[in-house]
Amino acid sequence: MTLDPALLSAIASPRRREILRLLWNEELSAGAINAAFPDVTFGAVSLQLRALQKAGLVSVRPAGRHRYYRVERERLGPVGQLLEQMWADALWRLKIQAEFESTRRGPRPRSRTGVKPVCQTLRAVRDERDAQETN
Repeated sequence: MTLDPALLSAIASPRRREILRLLWNEELSAGAINAAFPDVTFGAVSLQLRALQKAGLVSVRPAGRHRYYRVERERLGPVGQLLEQMWADALWRLKIQAEFESTRRGPRPRSRTGVKPVCQTLRAVRDERDAQETN
């Protein structure tokens, strides 16, 4: 099995992997995708979507003033199964959040409702893991 370098390059970015996760089970508008990233501008999300589209990992459907994106799962092949396994893992979610914080440019956003610091997320992941081990 040979993997396309463009595919590997596209999924190398934590933000692009998170966009794929958001789109995995449903079609979303560009605005809805942007809303999932409160610390990123719409232009930055648009660039990530364009990179995914160029790699053939997402398709776009224009509808009036909106653009709706959907994952092209067959293009990912066996890599898609690997991504699904990673997304199901609580520690994976923590890793992604830490990568987002470390690659973020500019000033840190002010505290917003629903946005937790990594230490709180780590504590929640640890509590969840401990609860699963006791059951």
